[in-house]
Amino acid sequence: MNQATLDAKRQVVDSLVSRLNEAKTTVVCEYRGLTVNQLEDLRKQLRETDSAFAVYKNSMVARALKEIGKDDLAELMTGPNAVIFSSDVIAGAKVAAKFAKRNDNLVLKGGLVEGRVVDAKGIKEIANLPGREGLISMFLSCLQAPVRSFACAVKAIAEKN
Repeated sequence: MNQATLDAKRQVVDSLVSRLNEAKTTVVCEYRGLTVNQLEDLRKQLRETDSAFAVYKNSMVARALKEIGKDDLAELMTGPNAVIFSSDVIAGAKVAAKFAKRNDNLVLKGGLVEGRVVDAKGIKEIANLPGREGLISMFLSCLQAPVRSFACAVKAIAEKN
């Protein structure tokens, strides 16, 4: 191979390493059998959640994963794979899992969640968690519950008298 080709491949691997390090969640999925329209629909849904869908050569992804010390995930790099990078822990996995439920041709294989290697089951579990807004509302309802109970007790006492 000539030097220009090696340099181009090195740049792709370096770019992948930085994307893998920056992403909170990375999902590896097989997209065999998806039409161009379906892929565009998936990409559009992912863009809405500040996530990205990219296709790389498996050897490039495997090399980047080895560079960051995630050799376990490199084993999944067989067949036509795509990588979903998400800056939100839940959003990218949620979109991918929802799309995979509607379309059997998208198969979730595994990924990285905040630097930890997870299998397909782990990605689906992450996808089932409520989003950021849902978690905030749950937290606020927990904070509000004692105050509401106290107010109801005071009101009941006031009504008795």
